[in-house]
Amino acid sequence: MAGSPEVSVCLRAGHPRVGHPARTPHGHHAATATPRWRRPAAPLRAAVAVPAMVSWITVLLALCPQALWAYPLDGYADTGIRRVEAARRAITGEMRGRAQPPGARLPTGEVDLRLLDHRGLELPAPDPGFSARVVALLGPRKDRYSIALLDLSDIGHPRYAEFRGDHRQNVGSVGKLIVALGLFQALADTYPDEPQARTRVLRDTVVTADRFIESDHHTARLWDPDSTRLTRRPLRVGDRGSLWEFLDWMLSASSNAAASMVMQQAMLLRHFGRAYPIPRDQIGRFFEQTPAQGLAALFADTFHEPVTRNGLDLAQLRQGSFFTRYGKQRVPGTTSYGTARALALYTLRLEQGRLVDVYSSRQIKRLLYMTERRIRYAPALSDSAVYFKSGSLYQCRAEPGFVCRKYRGNVRNYMNSVAIVESPAGEKRLYYITALISDVLHKNSGVGHQTLATRIHRLIEAAHPAPPLRGGELPAEVRFGSRLIGFEKAYQRQRLIGSIQSALAALGYQVGGVDGRYGTRTRTAIRRFQRDAGLPLSGQPSRELLIRLNDALPERQPAAAGQSGRAGGRPSGSSTDHPLDPPPGPR
Repeated sequence: MAGSPEVSVCLRAGHPRVGHPARTPHGHHAATATPRWRRPAAPLRAAVAVPAMVSWITVLLALCPQALWAYPLDGYADTGIRRVEAARRAITGEMRGRAQPPGARLPTGEVDLRLLDHRGLELPAPDPGFSARVVALLGPRKDRYSIALLDLSDIGHPRYAEFRGDHRQNVGSVGKLIVALGLFQALADTYPDEPQARTRVLRDTVVTADRFIESDHHTARLWDPDSTRLTRRPLRVGDRGSLWEFLDWMLSASSNAAASMVMQQAMLLRHFGRAYPIPRDQIGRFFEQTPAQGLAALFADTFHEPVTRNGLDLAQLRQGSFFTRYGKQRVPGTTSYGTARALALYTLRLEQGRLVDVYSSRQIKRLLYMTERRIRYAPALSDSAVYFKSGSLYQCRAEPGFVCRKYRGNVRNYMNSVAIVESPAGEKRLYYITALISDVLHKNSGVGHQTLATRIHRLIEAAHPAPPLRGGELPAEVRFGSRLIGFEKAYQRQRLIGSIQSALAALGYQVGGVDGRYGTRTRTAIRRFQRDAGLPLSGQPSRELLIRLNDALPERQPAAAGQSGRAGGRPSGSSTDHPLDPPPGPR
């Protein structure tokens, strides 16, 4: 990428230096000396290939190709994904970096499968009324959309909406979900009863980018733990990382280069089994000497057969080829496509632990945990945990008065998104799966999907109003956040503001809802109370103010449920703090 700094990033934790691989006496790439701050669980195993020719792959783009974060922020110790550790350090203030929204900060233990106790659930028949409300969100060009929406907020009564659910189109980088499925299926078939062995393969196999990556403009983030320098640039031939890191680059930054390396490695794993990873020269000979027909058959075994085996319809969901031009040239392929219904079913199977097995489904979900601001499906979901993949394919031609821009084609303008939403993060009062496919010409399809995401979320909110609060509870919007990474100060302030709002509402002041957010109405209500109580008119929340409010309440009665406005939460049975008590200190 023009203007990107070119640094050689040292891949520590046993990983060789990017762009400067070390050599063993046998000619294999090997790990550098292990630094004192981290020891790998097992020796790293090299899986490298020789360079080959490549050229540019046109127009296939992932939505919002800025580098982004995936996998839970505390996942470095388990996975060795170094970039994730850089993100965690930025959150906790250990190094400079962009802060992530609250919904992006769940620890690994909180990112798990939600439907393990509902493994028999299938997509219900579309609900006519629910479907009609969803279609109304699409506007006058609704026939350019396909959508599937599964509302699981009330798990005893799931609702499903669908419109043009079987419409097929190229889903672009969403097809990388199939690549992940193929790799994890190959892992499970090779090590069926050995999840620890699968983890070792993911973490300890060193992959060196060869010319299968060429050519790709998508950037990935490379972090040097020694210098703490974080660099964003496209992957290059010679870059090295673990198999887990290439998976992460594929799904987080939507790197086509990383996807092609994962596909190459999945095919090798499928073919060689427990002999994987194999030496460098053997990889080169394998792809050079295996007949095209044999490679095509292996590709189908690796990426098509798992679709059918996991209860999905290959006629509705297929990744037909590599994501780079050289990959397409080396391994014959076919067409790629998906439907909204098939993507919704894929995601449902994921949540049930039915994609390969529970281990595999859990790892894929964690790899989809999105924590970068712009790509998080919609700004309205900043407090939500979002598991997301998107992809686009657009094409333009000359047209008077029209300017071709990214995600704004006039010949085709495919945009595809699939998401699991849990809201608020950690509380999970709202829970739904959505798959959206569109081809709306002349419009910015990325903005269109974000706008629809907000409308969908508001529709789900309206369908599940917060139940009345029990005595001693604060709304879920105020309670959430106690377990989020680097959110301790914000959580304490949120609790303080929510308690102040609740007390003000109980005293008859208009705060506009108990939501833990400090806005104009809350400031005005504080000032009015301060005026009535003869206090200085600061309008600011504080623990001292909350004490004065509590003193003003008759017998410390909590605010009525009806005064809590739009905020609220389903009783969790775990909150014992009185809503008008000052929040506890940091935990």
